[in-house]
Amino acid sequence: MYTLPKIERFNQEVLSKYHIYNSVFITLPFDSIDNTGVLLPLFTDVCDNGFKKQETPKEIVDFFTEKYLHSVSESEKIDLMFRFIQYIERQIVLFDAIEDAAFPVVNNMEGRGSLRDIKEKSDAKNNKEELVDFLENFNVRTVLTAHPTQFYPGPVLGIINDLTDSIRKNDLLEIKQLLAQLGKTPFIQNEKPNPFDEAVSLIWYLENVFYETAGEMVHYLQKNVFNGDFIQNQLIKLGFWPGGDRDGNPFVTTEITLKVSERLRTSILKCYYIEMRSLKRKLTFPGVDILVAELEQKLYRSVFYSKGEIFITLDEFKTQLYKIRTIVIEQHQSLYIEELEALLIKVNLFGFHFASLDIRQNSKIHDAVFKDVVQFHLNSGSTVFPENYFELTEDEKINILSNAKGNLDTNVFDDEITKSTLESIQAIKKIQESNGESGADRYIISNNESALNVMETFALFHLNGWDNLSVDIIPLFESVDDLQNAHVIMEKLYNNPAYASHLKDRSQKQTIMLGFSDGTKDGGYLMANWSIYKAKKELTAMSRKYGIHAIFFDGRGGPPARGGGKTHKFYASLGPKIENDEIQITVQGQTISSNFGTLDSCRYNLENLLSAGVTNHIFSKDKNELTSGETDILDQLAELGYEKYLSFKNHPKFIPYLEQMSTLKYYAKTNIGSRPSKRSKSEHLDFADLRAIPFVGSWSQLKQNVPGFFGVGSALKHFEDNGKWEMVQDLYNNSLFFKTLLENSMMSLAKSFFPLTAYMRKDPEFGDFWQIIYEEFLETKRMLLKIAGHKGLMENYPDGKASIDIRERIVLPLLTIQQYALLRINELNKDENPDLELIKTYEKIVTRSLFGNTNASRNSA
Repeated sequence: MYTLPKIERFNQEVLSKYHIYNSVFITLPFDSIDNTGVLLPLFTDVCDNGFKKQETPKEIVDFFTEKYLHSVSESEKIDLMFRFIQYIERQIVLFDAIEDAAFPVVNNMEGRGSLRDIKEKSDAKNNKEELVDFLENFNVRTVLTAHPTQFYPGPVLGIINDLTDSIRKNDLLEIKQLLAQLGKTPFIQNEKPNPFDEAVSLIWYLENVFYETAGEMVHYLQKNVFNGDFIQNQLIKLGFWPGGDRDGNPFVTTEITLKVSERLRTSILKCYYIEMRSLKRKLTFPGVDILVAELEQKLYRSVFYSKGEIFITLDEFKTQLYKIRTIVIEQHQSLYIEELEALLIKVNLFGFHFASLDIRQNSKIHDAVFKDVVQFHLNSGSTVFPENYFELTEDEKINILSNAKGNLDTNVFDDEITKSTLESIQAIKKIQESNGESGADRYIISNNESALNVMETFALFHLNGWDNLSVDIIPLFESVDDLQNAHVIMEKLYNNPAYASHLKDRSQKQTIMLGFSDGTKDGGYLMANWSIYKAKKELTAMSRKYGIHAIFFDGRGGPPARGGGKTHKFYASLGPKIENDEIQITVQGQTISSNFGTLDSCRYNLENLLSAGVTNHIFSKDKNELTSGETDILDQLAELGYEKYLSFKNHPKFIPYLEQMSTLKYYAKTNIGSRPSKRSKSEHLDFADLRAIPFVGSWSQLKQNVPGFFGVGSALKHFEDNGKWEMVQDLYNNSLFFKTLLENSMMSLAKSFFPLTAYMRKDPEFGDFWQIIYEEFLETKRMLLKIAGHKGLMENYPDGKASIDIRERIVLPLLTIQQYALLRINELNKDENPDLELIKTYEKIVTRSLFGNTNASRNSA
């Protein structure tokens, strides 16, 4: 029997099931819902037809209420909108669960990009030795961050998980009960979570998804590629930001950092304990049973009775497991050896730390802290810093910082930020003592602009009594200017004897983080992506020149505008002139739950990342290198796109439009994450302080997705107008990097819907500005369809397009309600005596609808 095409599998397993289960859901007799389930499909059709007739959201809502509700008061109309929002939120959950349940059927788990595919290609090409050597030196590191783009509270995530299982089993009775539970479970968190709450929420994914998936992947490779030999390399690494990311988050304290690290350790020991308890029922043989029982008891005490105390060391645990393994092989015919080796693999992957807790702080905070530290030394008569330190040149300061040593006491400082920054450095040492060096061995400097930023951080460690520094210092380059200057900054560091000595102690490896999100906010889609590509190439060449192995850590978000989209294709396209022995990416918000939320999706996406590395290094290592001519074309395209985006960003209505016409200010009102929506506390909106998530998310709520396409159409049109179209067409046909870049932009277009805001074209203040956006959208769409040879967006990903279309239809009423509320707020604010309570109610509608719109997109922020 032939396997059906992907789109047909999607229609059978997702679309048809959604219609069936949604019909069950909308007929459930909820106390406060009355006939909402009957009215919602009618409202959806009214929205659909209204936008086709170019009606405004206000006209659509007013028409619906007049036709179906007869004479109603504004309060009754508002009540219905809230009920629609509650319904749609739950429809999105249902669709999520159905897609998750269908994932292994819709996606070919053993197809292209899978571990099986890697093995079979290697066998066919007869280069197994090369593959083994590569896998012993390659790593995939997924770093879970708590950036606030996940709006589901814990109980709802639990229902999604149970609903996914029941849908997979086609258990209609259980599905009906869970849908009823869903209807009565609140979607809104009354209080803002603190960083520890965020950590606990994400650790669920570590325990229930990553632990099993990573272990099984390495076990598969060990059996089928390494012929049963142990893989010494820690092939899959996990990183963790909640509790360690201090950048712009005043709620991350030293106490929280230590508490999160302890929770990570307890969680992995709990996973080991559960597995040891299972092994105890199987390894009941003489000479083994006592050893197993002893390990189980020590793990139990470390998890449940420890109060921070550990009753077994990692070395002792590993030694005992290997001893048990030897006895089982030599005396008991290797009975249950597979289960024992599966545990050994996980212990090698996760140690006693589970995931490395990264510490991150902004360079501007470091500057202020360092001034405080230097001033303290000068006041105390210390000779570490000369009295004219602040008047010295950067090179002179770096020279002094290279040799700075000390043993600072945080209690001598009055400034809270100085104290907490110094305490975070001391906390790393404590975590390494309890969880092992991998527990916290990375310090990230966001907004890194100079070698001095790195050396200040380097000196802070030595001034805190660190002699042998067992921590990687990672500069994060974000703006276009900083990306273009990154290799010069790194050369200065490589030439510094003290820093060079530090790198020697760190195996000649330097991790460098590159920010897609802020890069796009700063320079637009084309310039950000091309600047990062070029920065990687220049940093690779510079690092190789000094015998340093560069490792790139990409700060990616969910949507294409923040480095998302077809990520694995991006890594497969890099070519030999970009170091790619490790793939390190941030994963956040809905991207965690959508790409790594189930065992199937996690395995699929981790295998794709691993396969991307293999493809780039072994199967296509010479195919993806750009020629000098292709590089010139990309330079021109990026510059043209940058000019277009810059003129748009500098438009006098740019900030006012975001403030007055988008949902930007409403992100601060949501209780979804512990971080503020901007770095500074000022009332005035400063573009530089604006975080990428609310920036990109606000465009997404408008269904305009500007950061994912603006400037692309204008750049391509330049080549069309100047008779050079064949140059960009050939580039698209021959370069996987460029093709992936444009395909991801196409996804941004597919998730745009301009009829929603078409009423703005008549706005006396913002009409012309809206028109600029719309014209660039049309131009980009025309150009991308032309270069791809398609009639419709995402034509080559029909299942992905179908998923987007259904999600967009589900949220169409929600988007309409949100725009209606924004229009009413603007109307009410113009009244001579504005009704503040009514404004507050409509603001609540905007915020509530923001949740559902974001969850439905799965990668909108």
